[in-house]
Amino acid sequence: MSRLKPPQASLLASADDVEAQFYEALAHADLARLMAVWADDEEIVCVHPGGARLVGPAAIRASFEAIFSHGGVSSTPEQIHRLQGLGAAVHHLVETVRGARADAPPKAWVVATNVYINTAQGWRMVAHHASPGEAQPPAPAPERPSTLH
Repeated sequence: MSRLKPPQASLLASADDVEAQFYEALAHADLARLMAVWADDEEIVCVHPGGARLVGPAAIRASFEAIFSHGGVSSTPEQIHRLQGLGAAVHHLVETVRGARADAPPKAWVVATNVYINTAQGWRMVAHHASPGEAQPPAPAPERPSTLH
């Protein structure tokens, strides 16, 4: 099985770029584009809501292939909380899931954590962990003070 080459690093210049491409590929059931955002590493990990831990590109690819057999999934990242260091970023967010159509009413809200690292090929995803959300949109997290004592 041949490996797909990831897009050029300039397309993934930040963790936000990777995240945007991930959700765009998810909405369009574009498996090649979705897999291109992942790091080229056997230890990448994905957990779908209520699912088992999937480790490695083959397992992750197979899971998204099964999901995409029913079409794309319109999932909008919202309430994004970002933590970024020199070479890594963690985004904790709420996904508003609408199924295949972006204009459909929300079906579910999923709580997700996406982890990115800055590689020689640019920023790439190394973990996507999604947990079942609530039947209604979760309340935004309270604002935190800008200084800590």
